[in-house]
Amino acid sequence: MKILRFHTIFLFIIVLFSVESGFAQNPKREADSLEVYVPEEMKMLETVVITATRTPKLLKDVPMVTRVIEARDIKNVDVANVQDLLQTELPGIEFTYSMNQQVSLNMQGFDGNSVLFLVDGERLAGETLDNVDYSRLGLDDVERIEIVKGAASSLYGSNAVGGVVNVISRQLDVPWLLNINARYGTHNDQHYGGTIGFQKGRFENTLNAQYVSCDAIKLPNDGDYGTVYAHQSLNARERLTYSYNGLKLTGRAGYFFRERESQQTSHDRYRDFSGGLKGEYEFSDKDDIMMSYAFDQYDKSNYSLTSHKDVRSYSNVQNSLRALYNHCFTKKTTLTVGGDFMHDYLMTYQFLNNGSHEQNTADAFAQFDWAVTGKFNVLAALRYDYYSLSDLSHLSPKLSLMYKLKRLSIRASYADGFRAPTLKEMFMSFDMANIFMIYGNPNLKPESSNNLNVAAEYTRNSYNITVMGFYNMVNNSITTVWNAALNGMVYENMSPLAISGVDCSASANWDFGLKVRLSYVYTNVNYHENELHLSSTRPHSATARFEYGKRWHDYGFNLALTGRILSSVTCDEYTSLTDLTETQRVTYPGYTIWKLTLLQHVWRGLDISATVDNIFNYVPDYYYSNSPATTGTSFYVGLSVAVDKLFSSQDIPESP
Repeated sequence: MKILRFHTIFLFIIVLFSVESGFAQNPKREADSLEVYVPEEMKMLETVVITATRTPKLLKDVPMVTRVIEARDIKNVDVANVQDLLQTELPGIEFTYSMNQQVSLNMQGFDGNSVLFLVDGERLAGETLDNVDYSRLGLDDVERIEIVKGAASSLYGSNAVGGVVNVISRQLDVPWLLNINARYGTHNDQHYGGTIGFQKGRFENTLNAQYVSCDAIKLPNDGDYGTVYAHQSLNARERLTYSYNGLKLTGRAGYFFRERESQQTSHDRYRDFSGGLKGEYEFSDKDDIMMSYAFDQYDKSNYSLTSHKDVRSYSNVQNSLRALYNHCFTKKTTLTVGGDFMHDYLMTYQFLNNGSHEQNTADAFAQFDWAVTGKFNVLAALRYDYYSLSDLSHLSPKLSLMYKLKRLSIRASYADGFRAPTLKEMFMSFDMANIFMIYGNPNLKPESSNNLNVAAEYTRNSYNITVMGFYNMVNNSITTVWNAALNGMVYENMSPLAISGVDCSASANWDFGLKVRLSYVYTNVNYHENELHLSSTRPHSATARFEYGKRWHDYGFNLALTGRILSSVTCDEYTSLTDLTETQRVTYPGYTIWKLTLLQHVWRGLDISATVDNIFNYVPDYYYSNSPATTGTSFYVGLSVAVDKLFSSQDIPESP
């Protein structure tokens, strides 16, 4: 395996130098056909983003630090899913396994139930162990992903205590497109996808489908689990848009299916049906309105291989209405007001007698964006939320300031975040494998947080450096504790915890084709009035990306080396289910994983990729839940065909 690994790396180097030498031997062709490599960092600052302010705004003018991952970045690093992408691009984010290999998120001290994931601004129904089903977030037709760290409840309400991740679909910018792609790798890991779209008159339509499968992975060393379950999934989305004289109507529909081979006699199945209709209308240059309806139903079932019965045991259905109105008093002053209404229904095996509960939630919010001068910007927001079943209400303010110097931008923000108790946390009555019960608590208070962050961003030519300090005080955090009287676990509000740290990144682009990005996060989680270290958040984490690429008239390539470095973490874990005074201190080892990807644009619309993942062959000595489930170095090859570009009259490839 080591010989094969080094031979593969050597092959990458040979290909790179052969490309360089081939053009060097033909200087006339290079002089005629070589295109100038344009740095991307300055272009990125001109990107229009919407998540941090809920209205379109240039990235350089957003008063909150916002990270954008574009489609080009996704393609260049050759990732299979959103978990791999976020871990590759952002330090401080770690996806791990929980019970029964369910995926859990930790983002700078916040769990999955405190980080809001959106698709085109819409929430996702369904959860498992407080996390949404991340496999629903396909990357095949994504234009960009926007990440805002820190409390965003003033705009998005509950679950946005720790931040927001918004996956934004691609918008057509050509008359028609047809893309077909495939990826194959170690453990029979297969990805197939396709997108077809067209623009005709006032209509625009896009259909995307993606199929993913992987064999079971037998782990070579001992651990909390010995085999990663085999799985397969299908994800399809349709979007139809009609535009006329300032009016834009968008209808969408989606279907998702996933199956895990978790047992020899039965498989876990997950399904989702989604749809919606959105209308946008511009009254004038100063006024516009948006209204939308969204439907999302996420179901879980158990399929018996002996009886062939598929029994549904979980169903979460969300019906949402939204209105948003923008008025520009001047070019420098914008008022945004809006509101949401959602009906939330949950039936689950974790309720008594497989019962169900439902509630209505409503909110109203306002945001005032004022560019006081060309250098100074103020953004203030306020939101009121109400939950019918728990009779809870919460007011979430936010204030963000931005001051620009010639090359330096200073940002400061205070925000109140909150998370309302879920239906599961209020009404659970679940027998945990005949060992103990887990009970809900209808008297839970909502979690609340005070978030403060200050950031400085320096940009000069092709260089960018950002440093942000953050502090979060979280009150009434909801978790399970042991109740001796009930002889079981009960959801309760806990003592405050403080999450603080520093988030740094530096990037550079050179006109000869080299691009570098380095990021580092330090996170400290402190439980007040508790000497135990209960958080498994790694205090130090970093990511690195080195890219070298060029393009010519009919050929282009991009070589990317990416790495993630995570420190060890020491925490206290309970050793008894009946006595929470029994704990042991455990240290989970740190690790480093590097990946090398070569993407070649060999002709119009034809891209070929080759990837060596975990090039230094890291294998955990023991597989903990937060260890990477890797068996060593793995290999992947991919092919993408943009059929529309094959018939294009222009023979200039995209930048890889």
